[in-house]
Amino acid sequence: MDGEQKKQKRQRRTFSDEFRAGAVSLVLKGKTVSQVARDLDLTQSSLGKWVEQARADQGKSTRGTLTTEEKDELARLRKENRELRLDREILKKAAAFFAKENG
Repeated sequence: MDGEQKKQKRQRRTFSDEFRAGAVSLVLKGKTVSQVARDLDLTQSSLGKWVEQARADQGKSTRGTLTTEEKDELARLRKENRELRLDREILKKAAAFFAKENG
C-alpha cells in the first residue's frame, strides 16, 4: 500500500445501558468527554452522543435533540403513516377496479 499502512477499523462494540449510564454520569459530574472516553476506551463521538441524548432526556439539551421518548413516538408515527398510505393506495385501486366492473 505504497509504504503506508491503513489504519485498522475498530470493531463495532455494544455496551449495556448500565455502562452507558455510568460513562455519561462521569461526564455530567464534571469530567471531560475526552478524558472519560480515553479512560474507558471509547470514541469521543460515541460518548458525546450518549451525553447529548442524556441531556435531552433530562430537558437540558441546548441543541434541540429529541428525547428518547420523542424519537420512539416519531418512529411509531412514521410507521403508522407508511401503513396508512399503503392502505389508501389499496383502497384507491379497489375502488377503481369496482368502478370499472360496474360501469
